[in-house]
Amino acid sequence: MAKILLVDDAAFMRMMVKDTLTKNGYGDAEIHEASDGLQAVEKYNEVKPDLVIMDITMPNMDGLEALKAIRGNDPNAKVVMCSAMGQEAMVIDAIKSGAKDFIVKPFKPDRILKTVKAVLG
Repeated sequence: MAKILLVDDAAFMRMMVKDTLTKNGYGDAEIHEASDGLQAVEKYNEVKPDLVIMDITMPNMDGLEALKAIRGNDPNAKVVMCSAMGQEAMVIDAIKSGAKDFIVKPFKPDRILKTVKAVLG
């Protein structure tokens, strides 16, 4: 059973990704949520998920800072970043910082599933 951590300051975005996963082969996954980068780092250390799907733009600590903190604690962490259109520079930073992939918002369900499958194997 996969453990997945969804991180986004918008609750409806977390709900949308969770619905997409649970209805498409990840119904038995243990899905955890966080609404900012600080919570993401705490939750990661507590739960040790197999995959993190994390927004870049969030309050308190952004996704890039959280990615670096998580990868600092666990170099093998599998993190997929999400960004809105037009944030190419942030996406490049995320990949350089160890993100496995990125998904552009607005999300397309098939893109989420393809990325999750590729990263989890």
